[in-house]
Amino acid sequence: MNEKSGMANSSAIAAKRQLAANFRKKGISIALFSGLMYGFYSAFMTLGMKKGVWADWYGDNKAALSALVITYLLGALGSAVNDTCSAVWAMLHAIMKGKGGDFFRCLKTKPGKVMILAALIGGPIASTAYVVGLQMAGSIVIPITALCPAIGAILGRVLFKQELNKRMMAGIAICVLSSFMIGSTSIGGDAPKGMFLGLCIAFIAALGWGFEGCVAGYGTSMIDSDIGITIRQATSGLSNLLILLPIFGIIFGDGVGFSANLVGQAFTSGPSMIFFALSGLCAFVSYMCWYNGNSMCGAALGMACNGTYSFWGPFCCWIVLGVFAGMEGWSLPPIAWISAITMMVGILTIAMNPLDLFRKKEAKSNEAA
Repeated sequence: MNEKSGMANSSAIAAKRQLAANFRKKGISIALFSGLMYGFYSAFMTLGMKKGVWADWYGDNKAALSALVITYLLGALGSAVNDTCSAVWAMLHAIMKGKGGDFFRCLKTKPGKVMILAALIGGPIASTAYVVGLQMAGSIVIPITALCPAIGAILGRVLFKQELNKRMMAGIAICVLSSFMIGSTSIGGDAPKGMFLGLCIAFIAALGWGFEGCVAGYGTSMIDSDIGITIRQATSGLSNLLILLPIFGIIFGDGVGFSANLVGQAFTSGPSMIFFALSGLCAFVSYMCWYNGNSMCGAALGMACNGTYSFWGPFCCWIVLGVFAGMEGWSLPPIAWISAITMMVGILTIAMNPLDLFRKKEAKSNEAA
């Protein structure tokens, strides 16, 4: 009787371990998919900013817009249109799952307010810097923005006294080295005009997203992931439209009416809005998979898997813009590809001990024996 009981317990424990392992593997797959979707979001958004009225704004005649308006105000506008489309997708998804009312209730709670703060940091500041950098220097800025996990680890240590051990410091060093390798392509006569400034602006995005990750950690631990995503994207889109763009209109244009006119033209440009709808959908799916993947495989490993967009971003831009759309200038030098992969290794090192992957394989082989 005891033997049967012991065998049953062993079988139950083995089944539980297998279930946990499968759950973790599924979480890793979902988190990896979030990185791929982030790559397509970057590609479709950039393509949208080449079509319709955007082609006139960025074209040879440049529609009589100043260089500052083209560089900064249009960058903020592109981020605003994308995040607004993403918020619409997120809200539709929440309503279809019967969570529309939860969205408005969560806005009044402390975790909801924390998510709003995180979105204000990651939306108007980081997302706009990302779009501006992408327009100035191309897809080479994407691995630079992937420094956000390393920055998040440092800020987590400074702000919240979180652990920052030697392994994590080594991972940060790998990421920094990779960013210097990427930055080296902006030095010399062959570098496109404005690439170095574009890389510097992209670093602002990495800084903002790293800070957002620290702040949002509290909010996402207490809010349903679907609601958290909706709050994040809605706040980012609205704050861009109602705060940042009017300010840029006053600074770089002829006032609030100037930016409002550009907003109206952007949202009524059919050829470009098709691709913004796609980029908004990809951005929503990316965040949704990132949040869900983190809950299944752990925030550290989920962050590392999502960080693979340092590779998927340039790759998707090359496929969508270079191959599909036939645009020149979206191929990357070999050092950029090597640096992107190296940064993925650095991100993985920050999130976990890479040796654990081999140890788990050895443990499984021993159990099978």
